[in-house]
Order: sequence, then structure tokens, then C-alpha cells
Amino acid sequence: MSFENDLVIRIGGSAGEGGASTGESITKTLSRHGLNICTYTSYQSAIRGGHNWIQVRASENEAYSQGDGLDLLLALNLETIKIHGSQINNSGGLIYNSDKIPSVDDLVRSDVKKYGVPANQMAKDYGKIPIQNTILTGALINVFNLSFDIYAGVLKTIFGNKLPKIVEMNIEAAQKGYDYAGENYESLGKTVNITEKKRLMISGNQAIALGAVAADCKFYSAYPMTPASSILHWLASHSEQYGVLVKQAEDELAVICMAIGAGHAGVRSMCGTSGGGFALMSEAVGLAGMTETPVVIVESQRAGPSTGLPTKTEQGDLFQVLGAGQGDFPKIILAPRTVEECFYTAAEAFNLSDRYQCPVIVVLDLYLSEHYESVNDLNLNVAIDRGSWADSSDQKYARYAFTETGISPRARPGQEGRIFIAGSDEHDEKGNLISDVLAGIPEHIETRKLMMEKRMKKMESALLDMKLPELVGPEDAQITIVGWGSTWGPIKEAIHMLKNDGISANSLQFKYLYPFRSDECESLLRAANNLLLVELNYSGQLGKFLKMETGVNFDNKLLKYDGEPFYPSEIYSKVKELI
Repeated sequence: MSFENDLVIRIGGSAGEGGASTGESITKTLSRHGLNICTYTSYQSAIRGGHNWIQVRASENEAYSQGDGLDLLLALNLETIKIHGSQINNSGGLIYNSDKIPSVDDLVRSDVKKYGVPANQMAKDYGKIPIQNTILTGALINVFNLSFDIYAGVLKTIFGNKLPKIVEMNIEAAQKGYDYAGENYESLGKTVNITEKKRLMISGNQAIALGAVAADCKFYSAYPMTPASSILHWLASHSEQYGVLVKQAEDELAVICMAIGAGHAGVRSMCGTSGGGFALMSEAVGLAGMTETPVVIVESQRAGPSTGLPTKTEQGDLFQVLGAGQGDFPKIILAPRTVEECFYTAAEAFNLSDRYQCPVIVVLDLYLSEHYESVNDLNLNVAIDRGSWADSSDQKYARYAFTETGISPRARPGQEGRIFIAGSDEHDEKGNLISDVLAGIPEHIETRKLMMEKRMKKMESALLDMKLPELVGPEDAQITIVGWGSTWGPIKEAIHMLKNDGISANSLQFKYLYPFRSDECESLLRAANNLLLVELNYSGQLGKFLKMETGVNFDNKLLKYDGEPFYPSEIYSKVKELI
């Protein structure tokens, strides 16, 4: 099942066969044709061997997911055809190295167009240089009637830092594949318009990193953990350019403590990890809550428990982030839905963290973190709100002063006349600890009560910054699909597919998870004719959370926990079954 004006291409092979670079070159080529891009990479935790594949969807329209079905499979080995051959659309195509795989007739349907290319013979002139993939991609360019000049430009970009001879050899090899396909085969018959409109192609993690830089983040710490690692990679490679101090610590507890320390010192700081690393960070999340220190934490979920599936996606950490750190304290949880939203959410998270002097947790998943999307121009001039700071007229400074909003003016350590204690124990307005010999004395029992109420009062104001989910689709729809985070794209496309079948569906996609506007969200949910919960976990965690907050129960659920993202057809089929 695929949309008109779309191309859905999958490239498969073993780790080490160059599938990633082939996917990159095809993706960039399609993007430079002016098409909207959405990709998905399925890979294993191995440097060589195993089976990896990359799906590239290119569309003249908006591309909200990696798409369903395959218009073309580019197979780098026999195993790829065995695994994915059955998913090629009617009259779709298969490109393969006919020197390595002599016959494919028994592996795919008769209606599939077979484009065998003798890549080994063509590659003989280039010695041991691994150039098979470039030859096969050249054939792909011809099959889809794409511009060879644009592909040659992409090769110059990719190999530009190598010897000019290497660049020339790759372009020459690509031309051989292109010419061979043109001389021996008909085109696939599915083409797209070439506009060459320029669009930014970016992953969720890159968008988070760029959003942090735009928001004046000056410190980032992390311990490498898939799928959050590429935030570390991007910021480390751009640290000098943007003035960000990047630290790789020895473990996740050190990571978050470093970030809290930087936030305490007065700079905007962020750290990132996945579920297992966040479990180690949880104690220190409470430290930031008690000391009222701003810090942004990115938690990119992968399949668990424990180390689970390190390279697969899931949405199984909602209750972990809700419960991070013991006791009650202010925190804010945001779950961006798209790559573009990752950029603006990063900037928003810093503003909320500074404004309410508390940890803000930005929840992604592997799919959102690592897949690429086309994005229109990003506004790098994001608004910056550093919150409340003590001024020089305040002669009796109290770091944790009781205020009407619960927000006390901050001071930087060492600031003249603004000396204070920031301990992990309960304290009074000046930060003096009341946790040991003073605990239980009536005066300090009252201080504890007032200090807890002061901190939590901030959430009353923060609640007003939490936006309600937008109802997308007709108000009187037959069914309302409910989700959070990265499921938004497949849900949106499923709604479009259902509309073509005469079924009206709408969606509520929750981004602002905590604090939560219970009463208004209850009204939205109860106004629905039917509800379908769509989540990437086993237990329906968002559904349970919404029931806790609103009392609304979800009888219909579509839950997926095999490590793969949703495809629009899965949601479409479930709604058809219910309707």
C-alpha cells in the first residue's frame, strides 16, 4: 500500500556492506530533487554481519512516516531478497548484482520487475575499491528517471574529502550502472516531479542538538548509549563552533550531576541518555528538584527491560520518567511528535526549566531520534527566557524565599551578597539544612511543610504553559486515535487513508505530559465517539496514565512491542476492523 507521488525504496545488506552510505546517497539525491523525505533504519548491534536495512520514502507531498510497501528493493546480498522480496508492491522493482545472485525468479513474484546488473564485471576496472553499491545506485537513478547530474553532485559531496580520483571513479562507475539499466531495461513507470526545492534534512537527535544551541545551551554531558548517542556526536563535533562545553563522563550518574552542576553555576545545561541510563540518573533528578536547579534531560527510549534491544524502538519508559526521583517535586515532561518539533521543543524545554527552576525531561524514542525527515526553514532566533534572577537591591537575599508563585530569584555561586547553601536535604529559605538535628521540632516541621508547598506551587503556573492536544480531523469523527510522541506521523497518514475509504477519523496526540491538564483533557476524550489507543509498548502506558488523570478508559488498543515502528497500514487496518 503506497501513496501516489511517492517513492518507497529499501536498501538491505549485511553490516559492513555499505548499506548505510548507499542509503545516505539515495536519500540526499531524492532530497536534492526537491522531494520530502522520511527515512527509517533498521540495524543490529553488530559492526559486521547480521542484516541491516534502510527505508527511504520520497514524496511530492508531506511525508509523515517511512511509508508502506516497497516500490523498489535494492539488494546488496541474497538474504535481503529472501527477507524483503515479498513486500515489493505490485509491478514494483528489484535491483541486484547479477554476478553475485544469478537468478531471482524463485524469490519474488512474477509481476516484480527484475533489474539484474553485472556489478562485479563493471567494478573490475577499479581494483579492490568497494564500488558495487555505486553501480547499483546508478541503475536505480535510471529506473526512476531521476537526474544523474544530481546524483553525481551527491557523490562529490560524500567523497569530497577524498582524492579527486576516488570521486571521479565513483561517478564513472555510477554512470556505468545508469547506462546499463537504460540500455537493457524499461523504467519502473513510477516517477516524481523534479523541483530541486531546497529543504533541510535532519534527524530528531540533530534537531534536539541544534535547538539546544539556538537556545544558548553551553554545557552538554552524556555517556554513549543508543539511541541518544548522536546528540553527543553532533554537539562534540560542533562544540568549538557554537561554544558548547561537551563532556563524556564515566557513567550516567556522573553525567546528570555534571549537568546539574553546570545549571547551578548559571549556564544552560543538558544531558542525554536512554532508558537504562536514565534509571541510573533518577536519584539525581530529585537532587535538581530539591535544589531547584534548571537542567534539561533528553530520554530517548529503546526496547527494554535492561539492555533489551539496544537498536530498536519502543515507548516503554513513560512511568519511569513520571516517577523519576523519590518524593514529590516539580518536573516537566514533554514528548515531541516530529523531527521539526524536536528543534522547537529543545528550546522550549530550556525556557521552562529556567522559568520554573526544575528539571525538564524531553522524551523521544529511537525512531524519532534517528530517522531523517525533510524540514522547512527552522527559525534559529528562538525566544529565550532565563527566568527570575536576584538583583542588586535585594539586601537580604534568600535563595529559596517564599513567594506568591513559588519561584525564588536565582543567584550565581560566588555572586557578592548572594551566598547560599544548595544541599540535597530539606532546608529553609536561605538553604540552611533542617534535616538532621532540627527535624521534628515544631518550627522546622512547619518550615518543611511550607517549603514543599512553595516548590509545588510552581506547578500551578507551569500547568498554564502545558498546551492541550490539538484535535486533528473532523470533530464528529467516527473514531479518535490517541497517541503520544513519534506515533503521530503514522496516525496522521492512517487518517488520510481512512478518509479515502469514507471513514472519518481524528486524533489527539499528547505532547505535554506533566504537569497534566486533567479536566480539559477529560472533556476532549469524553467528546469522542470511539477511542483507539496507539502505543509502542506492551501495557498501554499512556492509556493508564490518562485513566489515572481523567478516569477515561480505553477499551480499544493497538499496542506494538516488537521493536519496530508503526506503519500507517497497521493503524488503518485496526480502525477498519473496529468500524
